Amino acid sequence: MSTLKWSATNADGLLADLDLPPAAYRALLKLRARSEAGGRITMDQATLGELLGLSRPSVNAALRELELAKLVKKVRNGVYQINPMLAGYNSPEDALDAVKAMPKADRLDSKTYVADYHRAVAAYQDQLAEQRKKRAAAAAAKKAAAAKRRGSLHAVG
Repeated sequence: MSTLKWSATNADGLLADLDLPPAAYRALLKLRARSEAGGRITMDQATLGELLGLSRPSVNAALRELELAKLVKKVRNGVYQINPMLAGYNSPEDALDAVKAMPKADRLDSKTYVADYHRAVAAYQDQLAEQRKKRAAAAAAKKAAAAKRRGSLHAVG
């Protein structure tokens, strides 16, 4: 359990406005509770899934939502970073210094933050739809080529 006492902002109202899936909220809370000062978490997806009672695909989806919302960033496999505005710190000075050092684009206090999140989700959904179309087209082309090969085969006597 974390002993961190300071956070740069109270973002509860903002997080509610995002309307994240329940698994994403649960993952965020668990990650925050297990984070080091400054918001670094060393935990793989399987462990997070066990702690939350979620399947691997559900954990992946939850983490993806948190990344789209700029609340958690994957540093590498098994290492995540909570947004500095949500992370816990040992002192208020540490919290303020971390927020001052972060890129403006990652700040949660932007007037367009919630709209930016919804645009990011829509863009991601569009990307998934495009990938599905490409896979379907490739499968159809493969099926047509196989049918053409079968049609061109004939018995040799």
